[in-house]
Amino acid sequence: MKKIINAPKDVVEEMVAGLVGAYPDYVKQLPDTMVVARSDDYDQVALVSGGGSGHEPAHAGFVGDGMLSAAVCGQVFTSPTPDQIYEAIKATDKGKGTLLIVKNYSGDVMNFDMAKDLAAMDDIEVASVLVDDDIAVEDSTYTQGRRGVAGTVLVHKILGSLAKEGKPLAELAEYGTALVQDIKTVGVALSGATVPEVGKPGFVLAEDEMEYGVGIHGEPGYRREKIKPSKEIAAEIIGKLKAEFNWQKGDTYGLFVNGMGATPLMELFIYFNDAKNILAEEGIELAFTKVGNYMTSLDMAGASITMIKLDDERTRLLQAPVHTIAW
Repeated sequence: MKKIINAPKDVVEEMVAGLVGAYPDYVKQLPDTMVVARSDDYDQVALVSGGGSGHEPAHAGFVGDGMLSAAVCGQVFTSPTPDQIYEAIKATDKGKGTLLIVKNYSGDVMNFDMAKDLAAMDDIEVASVLVDDDIAVEDSTYTQGRRGVAGTVLVHKILGSLAKEGKPLAELAEYGTALVQDIKTVGVALSGATVPEVGKPGFVLAEDEMEYGVGIHGEPGYRREKIKPSKEIAAEIIGKLKAEFNWQKGDTYGLFVNGMGATPLMELFIYFNDAKNILAEEGIELAFTKVGNYMTSLDMAGASITMIKLDDERTRLLQAPVHTIAW
């Protein structure tokens, strides 16, 4: 294992210190926690998300005006504890309630729910939106139902824009629950991720192998096979998404290609271009596009494609300006 770190046990603490030290105009760290919060003032429903570390810039990179109020950083690939989430809720509440945006992993769901119960004892109104955009497999490792992956970032963006516009908690929760149904993702891996305290990849692929549907913690996908050209990989993934959405010619979508951490941007742009061309042949209109590393998996090589069904309002909310590190 070759990594630019000090002690493996200190990676999250030192990462958070470095992040807030580099971007003090955007974020601050809550004392004695691994919570990254907005460093500016605001008057709206608070949005809190988080999860295990190792997916950077998610979620701390999306804290700021127009997106999240706070992100809770768990240990690598490990859900944050209820008390940390509770501290984030207390620190960001402005008297208008808090919306939790939670990826669908058993530990995250349980711990965010426990934090919600703790906040209720302080008379803080809390609602949740559960993100389960990964259509690759059902009931994977750590998951009942579908996993929450890169589509979570689009949920942060759209609900963050609505919260900034002053929408109340109940409306945000209802909007978010409907929104998640129209966001679908499938990933592909070329190599496994190495957790620092483990010191070796979570799974190993041969030099000429790839795996469709791998999760962001290295959970098994749905098929391994010999590596193919980008066009053929994109065709496989777009085919999966088409079957889920059942789209029609002339429908409007957003296309989001997300890197897993170790794939060069050159390759992500090639992959995006191939997906875009396939969608053009399908007669799909693209009103929003994005490419880059947003929901990673440490040093995993690979990428995911997320598509979101759009209308004028969703498009406007995705394009609204924000003040965050990573968007």
